[in-house]
Amino acid sequence: MKKMLLASTAAIAFAGSASAQEDITLGIILGFTGPIESITPAMADGAELAIAEVNDSGALLGGSTVTPVRADSTCIDSAAAQAAAERLITADNVDGIVGADCSGVTGSILANVAVPNGMVMISPSATSPALSTAEDNGLFFRTAPSDARQGVVMAEIIMERGIDNVAVTYTNNDYGLGLADAFAAAFEEMGGTVTLVAAHEDGRADYSAEVGALAAAGGDALVVAGYVDQGGSGVIQAALDTGAFDTFVFPDGMVSQALVDNFGSDIDGSFGQNPGTDSEGANIYQGMASDAGFDGTSPFSAESYDAAALIMLAMQAAGSTDPADYMGEILNVANAPGTEILPGQLGMALEMIANGEDVDFVGASAVELIGPGESAGNYREIEISGGELTVVGFR
Repeated sequence: MKKMLLASTAAIAFAGSASAQEDITLGIILGFTGPIESITPAMADGAELAIAEVNDSGALLGGSTVTPVRADSTCIDSAAAQAAAERLITADNVDGIVGADCSGVTGSILANVAVPNGMVMISPSATSPALSTAEDNGLFFRTAPSDARQGVVMAEIIMERGIDNVAVTYTNNDYGLGLADAFAAAFEEMGGTVTLVAAHEDGRADYSAEVGALAAAGGDALVVAGYVDQGGSGVIQAALDTGAFDTFVFPDGMVSQALVDNFGSDIDGSFGQNPGTDSEGANIYQGMASDAGFDGTSPFSAESYDAAALIMLAMQAAGSTDPADYMGEILNVANAPGTEILPGQLGMALEMIANGEDVDFVGASAVELIGPGESAGNYREIEISGGELTVVGFR
């Protein structure tokens, strides 16, 4: 069932909890261990940067202070992720959750923890198309676009580079399968040929058998829909060791500094994409992140800033920290009409909302929430050149 789109509550008078200071807690649940652990620190830093900005403004709900609490989703262990989310709600008494990150654990937390407890979640990075139609009672949103969109973008990039024959390997979970299916359908519709779509399991020491099957099927490039800190890098190493492939295509789970740290110039000429934009907001955010001591260009860091900001702006619009009250305001503060709000302007936005004015939060990722509460999607195209990850365009 598609997400319920709730009626605006923008006209709610600021009363009760809105008129007095209170302590607000936001959970940040990401895979601080596991197959994407190299990118989650900058994601958490992004969410906490938004929280610090709001706290410094003193403009949220009568001067309330927001405290972030981190929890480890592991990215892959649903039982551990659910237990961590339960602790956020029952022990830390969070008022909203930024996360989770990987699609499988996000779906598990949503179904088994968030929905039963009536808790809002905004994921900055869970991209499985299946989440678009999840039973969520209007509680789930995401600032990263669905892989239904990424599959089309990746197919376009490959075809534009004159490659029309590829093999695909994917990590055997909701993220990998959803992206592989979306890509294969789009690529074949554009006239391309997918020689083989094969799963790989994370955590193996040797991927030579998987690479052997992919090489036997053929292809001018290998699409690696995996995780850079896990099986995805293992597949690449096996392919390089055997000479099976020398050109790789990297979707979002593979794009990070760890990729070039692992392989350097050995993967020159390989390319891919991950969510990103060259918008004014992105540039402002990257400067703010640099000043705060972390890399704002790191995958999903901007989306994490936006996820935290949307929760706090929605609370202000509802005049409440109760998810049942503010979940209906998230689409309103994220979209037109209203004054566009960029990073560094959260205090101004909170004051405008308190004065009854509309805001359109553009944020660090040019966020625009559509349909079931997910990002319409912007991507940056990357290439490996001279052993470095370079940005070659946006779409």
